Amino acid sequence: MDEEVRVSITDDQWRRTALSVRPTPALGQHVVDHLRRLIITGELRAGTHLVEAQLSETFDVSRGPVRDALRQLETEGLVGSRRRGVFVIGLALDDIEELYLLRRLLELEAVRLCMAEPVVDYVAATSALERMAACAQQQDPEAFATADLDFHSAFYSASGHRRLEAIWQQYRPTFAGMLAVTNAEDRDLVPTYDDHVDLLRVIRAGEPSPAIALLEEHLDGSHRRMLAAYSRFVADADAGV
Repeated sequence: MDEEVRVSITDDQWRRTALSVRPTPALGQHVVDHLRRLIITGELRAGTHLVEAQLSETFDVSRGPVRDALRQLETEGLVGSRRRGVFVIGLALDDIEELYLLRRLLELEAVRLCMAEPVVDYVAATSALERMAACAQQQDPEAFATADLDFHSAFYSASGHRRLEAIWQQYRPTFAGMLAVTNAEDRDLVPTYDDHVDLLRVIRAGEPSPAIALLEEHLDGSHRRMLAAYSRFVADADAGV
């Protein structure tokens, strides 16, 4: 039987080793964000073969970030692997319905859990609101969408239910892409910001019934906007726009 080998490593060695293998997810972030947007808008149609070499050349990155982007999109259910490679699955009407049903179940429960706690820290939600206000004034729909999702994510974090939050985080990028698309069509983001201000005010008031009713209305509105945008995407694709 081989003797057990014990390897020790000093603090300095550990730091140097960690630095040498530290991942750089931001390197391919623009790849996954751009591909997600093209898939959501239907510009990349279902069945399109996504070839690593072509994507690497198009985005001027190595194949590693491209591979990471495709794995992320596969986790979100937007692409799928087959024997011959990776292909676009797309975002169909059924997918939108499933995603919003899932979000409704998750977020209503997250807010209920928050409101059941005697003391809840809403600093993260308030900070996200401040960024939303700035983005609305600057008419920056993509940054607004990020702040919007940060606002909603704050309730998952405050709920104290880590598995609930983990499921939300899995699908958050897809919702971020969907929001960026629908927000881009809005000439004025201030009304959406105002809706979030009202939502936080009612939640902080601690009355579950009106808070849940307003959140349901909020999510239904987001759902309707995405369905309307999807209808336009399909019409444009059929017309060859």
